[in-house]
Amino acid sequence: MEQRLIAGTDLRVSPLCLGTMLFGSPVQEKEAVKIVHLALEQGVNFIDTANMYEGYTRYVGSPGGVTEEILGKAMGGKREQAVLASKVGMKIGPGTGDEGLSREHIRRECERSLVRLATDWLDLYYMHKPDESTPIAESIETFAELIQAGKVRHWALSNFRAGQVREVLQVCDDGGWPRPVAHQPPYSLLNREIEAELLPLCRDENIAVVPYQILQGGLLSGKYGDPAAPPAGTRGSDKPEWIAMLRDEEALRELDALGARAKEVGLSLFDYAIRTTVNTPGITSIILGVRRVQQLEQAISALS
Repeated sequence: MEQRLIAGTDLRVSPLCLGTMLFGSPVQEKEAVKIVHLALEQGVNFIDTANMYEGYTRYVGSPGGVTEEILGKAMGGKREQAVLASKVGMKIGPGTGDEGLSREHIRRECERSLVRLATDWLDLYYMHKPDESTPIAESIETFAELIQAGKVRHWALSNFRAGQVREVLQVCDDGGWPRPVAHQPPYSLLNREIEAELLPLCRDENIAVVPYQILQGGLLSGKYGDPAAPPAGTRGSDKPEWIAMLRDEEALRELDALGARAKEVGLSLFDYAIRTTVNTPGITSIILGVRRVQQLEQAISALS
């Protein structure tokens, strides 16, 4: 599989990034390990996780860590093969200090992630979301300290709006701190909001865009022929709120139009969505979470 350079770094990543949010539940450890091993064998070297991930058992304030622990086991003896990314900022406990981007929280959670992942460093460490209660300079300086200490190679943003990204870049320049090298926003052929401002900004500033929700909760997988009866064992049946867009008439029309376009070029909706998104100017890699080895094989095939 080809590799793409994240500007300003020596990180070369596959255009497909393995998402691991479902590791733990419904993806049990044995299957998760198989998925990770297949990904690395097939050249999918970019792996994304977060301190909060634990699959469907997750609730606001739950401790998280399950996915990182599974990844730590799966990566045994294979760490050098991967570009490994994690995140910090979401709520992972009952206390007021159990979320956000304060110096104390970032440092604590970075150490916990390193232990769970059984690694000495993270290739990429994301601010998972903005934290209005902490001065952004404090957060950025803490990430810079982690880089200087060798615990993190580069840092990145997730779920920041364009104006917030501009503020971050200005603070980095004013403070002499490293700039973020990547941004992780939601993006799909059914949700193109970032095309208006955020994506052009990232292109102009040489920030790699690594979107999630690229299949819009499975809507672009081609699985949902009948919106009222999503197939068993899909996200639509397990988490109906994830495909709420199916109740929107305009979204349904757009979904039908995309299916027609895919058919015109001889592709399944899944393959069309994968190929179109990954080849969008400014997109470096796309995050895709899978439940089974076969789904990963399908995604790899779509890119080949």
